[in-house]
Amino acid sequence: MTTTGEDHVTARGGPWWWERRRSAVLDVGLAAVSALECGVEGVPFAWEAGIPVAVGVLFGLAAGAVLLVRRRWPIAVVLVAIAVTPAAMGFLLGIVGLYSLAASDLPRRIIGSLAGMQSVGVLIVMFVRMRQDIARGDVEVGDWLVPFASVTMALGVTAPPVLLGLYVGARRLMESLRERADSLERELQLLAERAEERAEWARNEERTRIAREMHDVVAHRVSLMVVHAAALQAVARKDPEKAVRNAALVGDMGRQALTELREMLGVLRAGGDAVRPRPKGSSVPLAAVGAAAAAAASRVAVEEPVEGPSLAEIDELVGQSAAAGMVVDLSVEGECRSYAPEVEATAYRVVQEALTNVHKHAAGAKTYVRLAHRVSEIAMQVENEPPSGVGSSAGLPSGGNGLVGMRERVSALGGVFVSGPTDAGGFRVSAVIPAS
Repeated sequence: MTTTGEDHVTARGGPWWWERRRSAVLDVGLAAVSALECGVEGVPFAWEAGIPVAVGVLFGLAAGAVLLVRRRWPIAVVLVAIAVTPAAMGFLLGIVGLYSLAASDLPRRIIGSLAGMQSVGVLIVMFVRMRQDIARGDVEVGDWLVPFASVTMALGVTAPPVLLGLYVGARRLMESLRERADSLERELQLLAERAEERAEWARNEERTRIAREMHDVVAHRVSLMVVHAAALQAVARKDPEKAVRNAALVGDMGRQALTELREMLGVLRAGGDAVRPRPKGSSVPLAAVGAAAAAAASRVAVEEPVEGPSLAEIDELVGQSAAAGMVVDLSVEGECRSYAPEVEATAYRVVQEALTNVHKHAAGAKTYVRLAHRVSEIAMQVENEPPSGVGSSAGLPSGGNGLVGMRERVSALGGVFVSGPTDAGGFRVSAVIPAS
């Protein structure tokens, strides 16, 4: 399986190739019994073959001990059992070997071939030996008895262990498939939980982004509108022409703010059409949940950047503040060039929010806007002097989100943001953003 779930690892507590210690004890016991059986049967084999009894016993012990490796090399055990069949030894070796072979995950053609060879070998040996025994005993039996007994013995020795082994192997396979299915279900559940977490993270990120955009779009223009309205109130009776100009500026600011709000709301409505609420009580496959939630979570990072303000509009931004009565000085260092849209939008928003803060908290203070184009970065700084006290006090409220939003924007692009009061009693906002 993948990294989303834990791999199933079988616990090994036995020596060598055994998975459990009791399996090793069982195989050692079976091998000992088989070696003892073959060793005893090696005595008559030595007499018939005309070899020393010790050689026949050692041969039987070695053949029977092969059962020790039945789990690791079942084919070798069956081949040894077939080889010693003419010596009339290895009854337990053949039965346990065939069972181990059939219970293994070897191809069925190999199991069938070796079982057939074992059955034919037992059939031939039994047929020959029964004929010899009948001939030596001068017993009259029907011609059908020897073939029938040979076939019955061959099938009785080979068929039951093979069938039992196939049954056990099928049970093991079913258990393995069940474990894999359970593991897959747990993994899918984990993927669904992670996908839900990613979806929740994506929703939170989208809420934060929307709040930041709304603040940037509305706060600056509404602040300028309030400043112009305060100035309009102050000069309405004394200078009607200036009052008319201020009123026109307030109208322009309001129309621009409404236009930007409509554009943002249109984007939000278009994005919300793709999300359909799921009926309560309906079920969705876990894989579909994971894929959909992962796509929703990654959409924030891969979608095309929305067209936003650029550095070319800095002059207009500063002019709007100057028209509102702020004494603002703009200086640009380095050669002007184009940057990525998100870099230019972030730089613009930093300057915009800093000027908005000056309108709110330092009305009438002289402000310096410095923009520096460097080799691999762009730096901006907005610094205002202490309030002079002669500017119009618009009484603008502060939500406390401006500096936080600027820091988030700059940090998201790998930049550095610093803000704080100056020694002279003013306030300074500085940011450095990588050019790429």
